[in-house]
Amino acid sequence: MFTPLERLLAFRYLRSRRSEGFISVIAWFSFAGITLGVATLIIVMSVMNGFRAELVNRILGLNGHLGISSTQANGINDYETLTRSIAQNPNIMAATPQIEKQVLVSANNVTIGSVVRGVIWSDLAIRAPLWDSITNDIITRFRDNKAILIGKTMAGNLNLAQGDSITLLAPKGRTTAFGSIPTRQSFIIGGIFDVGMHEYDSTFIFMPLPTAQKFFSMPDRVSGVELYIYNPDDAPIVKAEIKRILPDRAVVFDWMDRNRNYLNALQVERNVMFLILTLIILVAAFNIISSMIMLVRSKNADIAVLRTMGLARTSLLKIFLLTGTSIGIIGTIVGSLLGLMFCWNIDGIKSLIENLTGSELFSAEIYFLSKLPAVVEPTEVGVVMLLALTLSLLASIYPAWKACTIAPAEVLRYE
Repeated sequence: MFTPLERLLAFRYLRSRRSEGFISVIAWFSFAGITLGVATLIIVMSVMNGFRAELVNRILGLNGHLGISSTQANGINDYETLTRSIAQNPNIMAATPQIEKQVLVSANNVTIGSVVRGVIWSDLAIRAPLWDSITNDIITRFRDNKAILIGKTMAGNLNLAQGDSITLLAPKGRTTAFGSIPTRQSFIIGGIFDVGMHEYDSTFIFMPLPTAQKFFSMPDRVSGVELYIYNPDDAPIVKAEIKRILPDRAVVFDWMDRNRNYLNALQVERNVMFLILTLIILVAAFNIISSMIMLVRSKNADIAVLRTMGLARTSLLKIFLLTGTSIGIIGTIVGSLLGLMFCWNIDGIKSLIENLTGSELFSAEIYFLSKLPAVVEPTEVGVVMLLALTLSLLASIYPAWKACTIAPAEVLRYE
């Protein structure tokens, strides 16, 4: 595509002489802009991918891919028959009945709000992040209905340890002649879990289902059924199948419906960040245009001589196209390598910066996760590289076209 002469002249023009030092400075700024733009775009997109993947994995690890709830306030009464009929669907991996209610937690003169989930002990296994964070002794105590499980962050906030007592207050209790009296009861902490997601570690309590039914005055009833399927992306299809066999008093929803606000916010933020960071590459492309135009103007005499020696217009066009795109190609390669190295070592780099500055860059209370994730998608890296190369090529077309339209006679008349 490029002859040896064209390559020789193109790369020689990249190495400006002292009289063209300012042009070289602009070219270096263009190179730095494309490098930083590509690296930043890859890093931000990878962090956004990792954040979404971690968030979805942990949400789905503790919540079902589909949920069934009752339209009536007293919950679902014939839940055992319902779970057996639903479990016959080949797409269903597990159907777990549960009670989910809000309570007030009191311990050591501190009171906070919390969410109690009453589940069968064997159903803890389907919640992989929770199951992996507890020991066999904890599971045994939970199975015997002797204790409850609280999160690591909640235990730290209330200054509690395994074996301590905790008091729960349910706002809706038993009904008496004087009205509804809140239910208040003390429980033993049988274990402390750490699923790595701040929202769950700080606010969730897991309780044996029989204990929860007694505490919330829901004998032989549950508030809903959680369904786990083999492929989470098939949730809408399975949802339509389950809806056909549900009684009128029950409704079904999937994990996308439950977390729609999270997913939409992440997608919007990701798109906006991509557009904003693309402007860095665009600015660098404008720098390539300015540096190439100045280079062409400084090389008018050389171009005229080459034309009189028989160099074709197409060769001149390819020379200056190669000169301009070389800045983009080298900057794209260096920026991609820099971005990938940053992503592969992002957690260590974060810790280093936090130690040097003494500030917290990634707060678990804000971002819901305990570590900074990054997932590199090869397709996205390819799109970013193609975008940078395309902008570099487009930025080089006009200066290259101006170079090949120079009239040798007009230039050499004044030499």
